[in-house]
Amino acid sequence: MNKVTNPRKPLRLNVGFLINATAGYNRDFDFYLPRLTDEDGLALAEVEGKVKISRTPQGLLVEGDFTGTTQLECVRCLTEYTQPLHWEFTELYAFTPDNITDSGLLVPEDAHIDLQPLVRDFALLEIPIKPLCREDCQGLCPECGQNLNEKDCGHRPEPDSPFAALKDLF
Repeated sequence: MNKVTNPRKPLRLNVGFLINATAGYNRDFDFYLPRLTDEDGLALAEVEGKVKISRTPQGLLVEGDFTGTTQLECVRCLTEYTQPLHWEFTELYAFTPDNITDSGLLVPEDAHIDLQPLVRDFALLEIPIKPLCREDCQGLCPECGQNLNEKDCGHRPEPDSPFAALKDLF
């Protein structure tokens, strides 16, 4: 196994030796990145992963398995919390345009592949659409804005009733 430690492009790999290998040859790469950010603002922390790159007749098969965390804001109580993530991917970097898959990846001429776009895209897929700090999050009081996870403010929602509008008339 190879430990990847290039600080400038930590997910960029020279795969020239794999291009010239026989079909079936593979190599594992381990990654640990304390922080990984991109230009769109996605910030991942404690990113750990393993990538297995296998030589096939069509190209290089990249299989990745990663974990990490990101900071999110709960949609109910608006508190920032740390969300653990786990994501996997399998993609083929084709040798020729004839072998390109739906992902459109080709082995570059300089034999250096950058896995950062794959790691980023698949991590984004694991971020919940409606992030919750915990499943039983109570949210905010609609009357005073108190975080109900911290303390009960005493306000109670009035029960929905078809006669609720009549209450205002009296």
